Amino acid sequence: MKKIVVLSTFLFFTGILFAQNVTTGGKETLKIKGFVSTTFFGQNQGFVFGNGQNAEFAAPPEYTTNRWFYGGDIRNSRLTMVFNGPELTNNWKLGGVLEFDAFGGFNGAGAFSAEQPTPRLRLAYLDIVHDNLTIRLGQAWTPLFGNVPVSMSHIAFPLGYGSAGDVGWRFPGIYMYYKFASNSSTHVGLDAAVFEGSWSGPGNNVNFGTAGNSGTPQFEVRLNLNSKISEGTVFKAYVVGHIDSKNLAGTNVDSTSTLSGSAAEVGASINSNGFLLQGNIYHGKNIGQQFGQLTQIQSVNKDLSSTGGWAQLGYSFPSGWGIYGFYGMESVSKSEAMAAIGNSARIKNNLFDVMVKYQTGPLGLGVEYLQNKLTYGLNEDTAKGTQVSFSALYKF
Repeated sequence: MKKIVVLSTFLFFTGILFAQNVTTGGKETLKIKGFVSTTFFGQNQGFVFGNGQNAEFAAPPEYTTNRWFYGGDIRNSRLTMVFNGPELTNNWKLGGVLEFDAFGGFNGAGAFSAEQPTPRLRLAYLDIVHDNLTIRLGQAWTPLFGNVPVSMSHIAFPLGYGSAGDVGWRFPGIYMYYKFASNSSTHVGLDAAVFEGSWSGPGNNVNFGTAGNSGTPQFEVRLNLNSKISEGTVFKAYVVGHIDSKNLAGTNVDSTSTLSGSAAEVGASINSNGFLLQGNIYHGKNIGQQFGQLTQIQSVNKDLSSTGGWAQLGYSFPSGWGIYGFYGMESVSKSEAMAAIGNSARIKNNLFDVMVKYQTGPLGLGVEYLQNKLTYGLNEDTAKGTQVSFSALYKF
């Protein structure tokens, strides 16, 4: 018996030792990173795109009785695999990224489903790099996805995403990133991308030839500025433009119905000795596939335009404590919304969030208070929602 115990102990610790050696099939190196995220929350209203870590705006109608409910959410948890190399000829180099989180839905709808979230693939791309030029092939964030608000609870679904001026999505496509020659303190870069079209109808939106994918690809160009103003102070800014065209008639139909999308966005941030001020503003039309127009996608050939923006101010103390305040707003043209969506259309949304955060090494803790007010319909009815949360985050 003693020999069995000793042998089992030896095999256990040997397994741990060898489990730390990760090899790849080629000459590249592999870095595994990510984070474990847990949020405990209370809400007095159902939210879109869900409750907990992906709550963005109140889902009408507003609850009138027995409003508060509580839960725990781990779906932000993320695993990222970064491949570096190998070297090619003439100073060209390869790289790649695979990234997963747990927002792929739940394993069924029964009593145990909430504790079994399904993984989803977020990013999958390869990079071909030469000096200041990177060519990216695969699914990546589009240039329209800019600044990201700081939050311990809203990570995969950032504050204001599709609800208060935060737009952009990830699509399979061809991306180009170029850094121009610059001085030691100021850098200018250009991003350009062409990627698959996307809409919701007609037909099957995951079958490529229908659901707006039969239109032209989407195009975006972005100009970036990164400047170190002084020691401890960095200023960043960007401007990006977007165009696309959707064929709402679909394929194999003897007619066309084209809906053109466009958007312009400006964003900036300044980080100075613990202070952070950041935000963006956008104006666009018919870009529901990029989370514009309060994430509304019309099935008719009628324009739907909106303007949205957000700002966040925060300070991180040397002790590790920090406090952040967020406000975002998005407004959709009411006359267009009534014609394109109908009486259920979302017209305007306001989102407020305040967070107290503590960071020590890879561990972060945060308490947040989120307040939302959605205006919808011909009579401009409102739905208000509140979320209070405590989150813990371990980065590795």
